[in-house]
Amino acid sequence: MSLRDGFVLALRSALRRPARTALTVVAVALGSALLVALAVISQVADTRVISQLGRGGPATAIDVAAAAPDPVSPGSDNPTLGPAKNLDDAALAAIRRLPHVTSALPIVSQPVVVVPPPRGPAIPTLAGDDPDRGLPRPFTTTAVGIDLGAVRDLPVTLLAGRLPAGGSTVEVAVTLDYLDRLHLDLRRPQAVLGTEVEIGAPQVPAQPPAQNRARWSRAAITGVVAQQVGGGTLLTSLTLARTERAWQLAGVDGRSLGLPLPVSEYASIVVVADSLGSVHAVRAAISGLGYSTSAPEQLVATVQRYLHVVDVVLGAIGLIALLIAALGITNALLAAVRERRPEIGVLKAIGARDSDVLRWFLTEALICGVAGGLLGALGGLAAVALTAAAVNGYLVQQGLEGVDLGGAPWTTGLAGVAGSAVLALLAAAWPALRAARLPARDAMATT
Repeated sequence: MSLRDGFVLALRSALRRPARTALTVVAVALGSALLVALAVISQVADTRVISQLGRGGPATAIDVAAAAPDPVSPGSDNPTLGPAKNLDDAALAAIRRLPHVTSALPIVSQPVVVVPPPRGPAIPTLAGDDPDRGLPRPFTTTAVGIDLGAVRDLPVTLLAGRLPAGGSTVEVAVTLDYLDRLHLDLRRPQAVLGTEVEIGAPQVPAQPPAQNRARWSRAAITGVVAQQVGGGTLLTSLTLARTERAWQLAGVDGRSLGLPLPVSEYASIVVVADSLGSVHAVRAAISGLGYSTSAPEQLVATVQRYLHVVDVVLGAIGLIALLIAALGITNALLAAVRERRPEIGVLKAIGARDSDVLRWFLTEALICGVAGGLLGALGGLAAVALTAAAVNGYLVQQGLEGVDLGGAPWTTGLAGVAGSAVLALLAAAWPALRAARLPARDAMATT
C-alpha cells in the first residue's frame, strides 16, 4: 500500500463517521486552544512584569548617578549615594566601552519656569489663577532632556499623543503631574495636546548678587508620558535641554556660587545591559569607574522565581487538557478498530502488511490531531487577542502602558499544532498496534 493510498483510506475512514471525528477534533482543539492561550499569556505576563519592574524601560536598564558609589552597599538595588561626582562625556565614553553594554544614554536635567497656556474649553478658569494675566499660575519644575531616538531603552511610557521630534527645540511632552497642576482629568490626557507652554530659563549671574536674567521660549505639547528618568514635568530633546543649560550657566560653575544647581554635565546615564545575567557584571564595572548605580536586580531575580512557578502551573493545566483530548483519540480509535475488523481482515487477505494497517490508523489520528491543533491554535490566539484588548483598555484607563504581544504568539501557535499532532500519534499508537497485529483469520471471522 502506497503512502497516497494509505492517506486516502484514512481520510475516507475519518469521514465515514463524521460525528465521532468531529467530536475528536473538537476535543483536540479545546485542549490545544487552552494550552496555546496559557502559554502566550504566560510569556506576555513574564515580559510585562519584568518590564514594569524596569519602570517602563527594559529590565536590564541600570541608572548611573552623578555620584561616587557608597562603600557600604554598592550592590543593592537602590544604594545610598556617595559624594557628588561629575558625569561627563569622558565617563559616558568609558561606560559605552564596557563589556555587555548595549547602550548608554545621557540624561540632562535643568530647572525651568513653566507658564501654562490661557484657559479654554479644555482648561477651565479656576480660583487661584494669575489675576493679572488671566493665566494659570507659573510653576517651577525640571526639564528632562533625553535621546528621543532611543526612548525604548528608557523608563518612558507614552500615554497620549506622540513624543517630540528628535532634536526639536519647539516641542515637549508633559507628565501627568502637569495635568494635576492644572486640575485636569488624568483619565483624559489628550486634553492638553496641541496647546503651548512658555518656558523660562533663569540665568545664573556670574558675580552675585547681580540681577538674574531669564530667556523665554514657547513649545507645543505633543504628548503625555509617564517617566522615571528624572523628577521633571517636561520631557524634551537633548538639544533643547542642553540649550537651556548653556544659557542658565553661561560658563559659570554652580559650585563656586554655592547654588543648588547640577554640578555634573549629565544628571544621570541610563545603561542597558545585553541580558539579565549581565546586569551584575556591568554594575560592578561601572562601580569600578567610580560611579554609583541602581537597578532592580535582586527584585527581578525574586519575581522571576515566582513567575517560573506560575509558568509550571499554567503549563500543567494545559497538558491536562491535552491528555484528556488524547484519551478521546484513543477511545475513538479503539472503537474504530472494533468496527473495522472485517475491513482489516479483507486488507490482510489481499496482501496488506501489518505496517500498512498501522499506517492507516496512525494517519487517521494524525489528520484529527493536525485539524484539531490548527483550530485550537487559532482559537487560542483569538482568545489571547480578546483578553489583551480587555486588559489594554483597563491599563489605559489606569494611565499605564498596554500589553505588547510581539511575535511570540504565532510561534507558540505553530508549536501547539505540532504538539497536537505528536500527541495524536502517541494516543493512537496502542489502538493502531492492536489493529496491525490482528490475524486475518480472526478479523474475517468477526461478524
